[in-house]
Formats: sequence, C-alpha cells, structure tokens
Amino acid sequence: MNQKTKKITVLVQFLISVTLLTGLDQWTKYLAVRHLKDQADIPLIPNVLYLHYLENRGAAFGLFQNQFIFFGIITVVILCAVLYVLWRMPVKRKYLLLRIICFVISAGAIGNFLDRVRLNYVVDFIYFSPINFPVFNVADIYVVVSMALFLISFLFLYKEEDFAFLSWKGNVK
Repeated sequence: MNQKTKKITVLVQFLISVTLLTGLDQWTKYLAVRHLKDQADIPLIPNVLYLHYLENRGAAFGLFQNQFIFFGIITVVILCAVLYVLWRMPVKRKYLLLRIICFVISAGAIGNFLDRVRLNYVVDFIYFSPINFPVFNVADIYVVVSMALFLISFLFLYKEEDFAFLSWKGNVK
C-alpha cells in the first residue's frame, strides 16, 4: 500500500472513530437530559460520585460564559490542527498512540460543540464530590484523558525528532 493510500485509510479511521465516540457522548447526554433533568442527584458512589444534571454555558470551571463564537473558533482550530497532524504523521505503528489521541480529542471537541450548536449550552452530568470538581461529561473525559496521554507520551515515549514530520521544512521520511 502506498503512502497516500495509507493516509487516506487513517482519515477514514478518523471519521469512523470520531463518529462512534461522538455518538457515545451524545447518547449519554441524551440519557442525562431524559433521566436527570429536574431530578435529584443519583449517587453512584455515595459521597464520591454522582449523576447531577447541569447546563453549562461556559467552559471548565464556568469560564467564558456564553462565548459561542469563541468556542466555535477554538473547535475549528483544534480540528484543523488534528487533521494537519494526521496528514503529516508517518503511518507507522510507532505513532498509533498519537493517532488515537488525535481521534479522541477531536470527538471531545465535536461532542461539546454539537451541544453548543443545538442547545446553546453543554450538558454535563458527572459530579466528583470529594474535591468539589466541576460537573463534566463524556466529551470532557475524552479531552482530559487524551491531553494527559499526549503529555505523558510527549515526555516519556516520543523524542523530539519523532515530531520532525511537523516541520515546515520539506518532507520528512
């Protein structure tokens, strides 16, 4: 299989993975609206983890309330950056984790953006009470876990030269 065919295969994998992950996120939010809205919290682990319905018009910790255009621009920038990275990234087993991270963070960005477009807010429903953590959702988990994995892999798995494919200077192997 030639390089271009491999890259197109990766983009198809991206579309399928992001669609499935975004679908899971949207399904959980649908269930939250249907079963949690205007209801008492449901303890999953008493004094630790609850299902708690919240309509979030901002970002994490309630920042940037009602900034629809800002979130739209950020989402487009993230998706463009991910697609650029995926297209430039060598199709080698070595980069599988990085590809998965790109898929998952994209699904998180799209999942929350779909809420903003449809509802003008994001449906959050998972509450971790011991540290009074902000209420979050599955798309938020995608973003946080993928960024943590990226940081860990950047620090401990990949070397600087492994990211040479992102260089603007000519083609890299």
